[in-house]
Amino acid sequence: MSQSYVIIGDGISGSSAAETLREKDPDADITIVSDEGEPLYNRILIKEFAKGKLPEAPISIHDEDWYADRDIQLRLNTHVLRIDPDDHVVRTHEGDDIPYDKLLVATGGTPTQLPVPNSDAEGIHHFWTFQDARKIREHAEEADTGVVVGAGLLGIDLAAISGAQDVDAHYLMRGNRWWRYALSLDGAEIIHEGLREKGVTPVFNSGVDHFEVDDEGHVTGAVDPNGEHYDADFVGIAIGLDFNTEYLRGAGLEQDEGIVVDEYMQTNVDDIYASGDLTRFYDTILGEYAQNGSWGSAKEQGKVAGTNMAADAESEAFRWVSSYSITHFDFPFLSFGHPTIGDEYVERKYSDTEWRRIALKDGKVIGGVLIGDLAPQTRLKKLMREETSVEGQTDVLLEEEIDLDDLAVSQEQ
Repeated sequence: MSQSYVIIGDGISGSSAAETLREKDPDADITIVSDEGEPLYNRILIKEFAKGKLPEAPISIHDEDWYADRDIQLRLNTHVLRIDPDDHVVRTHEGDDIPYDKLLVATGGTPTQLPVPNSDAEGIHHFWTFQDARKIREHAEEADTGVVVGAGLLGIDLAAISGAQDVDAHYLMRGNRWWRYALSLDGAEIIHEGLREKGVTPVFNSGVDHFEVDDEGHVTGAVDPNGEHYDADFVGIAIGLDFNTEYLRGAGLEQDEGIVVDEYMQTNVDDIYASGDLTRFYDTILGEYAQNGSWGSAKEQGKVAGTNMAADAESEAFRWVSSYSITHFDFPFLSFGHPTIGDEYVERKYSDTEWRRIALKDGKVIGGVLIGDLAPQTRLKKLMREETSVEGQTDVLLEEEIDLDDLAVSQEQ
């Protein structure tokens, strides 16, 4: 009998797993269940759409024919209520039971709500889906003033959208700099100046105490904990994700700020795998459990999960150095690996728009941030993948052009 695979989630991770499963098991029954109303699209490009820089068409990756051509059943607008590992079925809101031999959980997350008064007012947006981007673009094109909350990688997308749409926006940050867990003040100030050039004003040691609304329930402004008022008829919030795991209650899956999986994407429950943003996976490079929300990482995890689901035994381990780039400014920006969990950091500023910071753990490169010059990423990722010790030689990592031969000579000595 043919195998039956069910994938919950049609993001890049779930779609990558389905494609891999079809390649590995041509006769299998494959079903993707998604609560969204449209097939896979590019989450990286929706920010460019919201900025008004791209039309809708390039954002789509797969149309429904793509699934039909591969004999993959796609069930859109379908909500999973729960899974039953004993009976090997997925139960949906339509009252259906979808049987499986192997199951992949790849449902990602939902934006975290800001727990302050009036945070559900009209004109307050969260940025995650293509539908979110459509609403943001429509509203930002009409807005005059705005507030952005969330000093991370999604928050800066909202700030850039505001600038591109000529919204006079204030970017409220709780600390003294943007992405303070990965950047020092030297590096962050390059980003701050880039924001100012786009017409967005960074505000530090701030945040939101409450939002103000008009008689129709539309946001009109934000008041921070210091009592400062900021006019805003457009608000964007990006303070993190709540993972979509409610339907997993009672299923017995181990969770620890995400679904725990091994290096093969296998959970602690037989025949259930997980991939993408919601995983806490065993990182074979770090030698410990970690999390990563990048597009490339999610895609690779889906491929690894699909490979192992189709195999009689786990055959491929997830081993990946992720990267995330920002293209909002006149200078490039890239983070790679795990730039926030080092036990040591080395950095250097080369010019007003060029800076580098490398995160190390136990004398090895585990991540970093590059601003201005991205050329060193290839060598730095190689050092990370190969788990090369650079203890006592970190000055080599900060040379404008990293020469791994210099590092090798130093190691031999």
